[in-house]
Amino acid sequence: MKKDASILITGCSSGIGLESAKTLHARGYKVFATARNPDDVTMLEELGLTALKLDVNDSENIERTVASVLARTGGTLDALFNNAGFGVVGAVEDLTRQAMRDQFETNLFGAFELISKVLPVMRRQGHGRIIQNSSVLGLIVMPFRGAYNASKFAMEGMTDTLRLELKGSNIFISLIEPGPIETKFRANAFKAYQRYIDPGKSAFRDDYQKMENRLTKEGRTFPFTLPSSAVVDKLIHALESSKPRTRYYVTFPTYLLATLKRILPVSILDKVLLKASKSD
Repeated sequence: MKKDASILITGCSSGIGLESAKTLHARGYKVFATARNPDDVTMLEELGLTALKLDVNDSENIERTVASVLARTGGTLDALFNNAGFGVVGAVEDLTRQAMRDQFETNLFGAFELISKVLPVMRRQGHGRIIQNSSVLGLIVMPFRGAYNASKFAMEGMTDTLRLELKGSNIFISLIEPGPIETKFRANAFKAYQRYIDPGKSAFRDDYQKMENRLTKEGRTFPFTLPSSAVVDKLIHALESSKPRTRYYVTFPTYLLATLKRILPVSILDKVLLKASKSD
């Protein structure tokens, strides 16, 4: 893909999305950086980026944003990076239908609605790249992350299906599967936890207290954590390689747990995952 290619990136207010937008802009890409909050759109504009307001939960907003991008490019779009997302934490039995619905709206439905809007453009121009920011929790599960696990497993399944459907189209779709990355993910997960979970009424109230302590830790204190640039490195390969990979692992835990899933019996893997979930 040429270095002045156009790319639409979701979830650029901070972390991976912001780092991706800045890095690709510096490499010469025509970046359309999007964020849900108008203040974040202003911040992106002040960085010299072409910024648009986009709430992936809003179908009309998706329609307007894609139309705006196409109007600025003359009707083309080379790449889409579906990065927007958040995590609902809480035991499965404590999750409300609304919590699950909100998790899937942002992490899954919005991403694939965007894909459905840009695919006709990519088919018409004869090429395209779609990159999905998934997670190690799209490969394995951990307790108290059921909603997030489910949304990422669904993303992986839909992406694999779409890859088969795009065979021979010169449109490539890839998954990036990070483990712990320096972002606001934990802080945002804690806000979601406060919004959706009532720990006082749960059989897991003691576990929730320990989880709260982990989620509210500040700074780079977690083992194997990498900066957002580690994800951007994989994104660049997915965009620029003549043979982009179907999956890109990021961080040691992703490589390790993906391997253990292949070689361990379920009973042993469960013990590993339970132990890992109680650590940092």
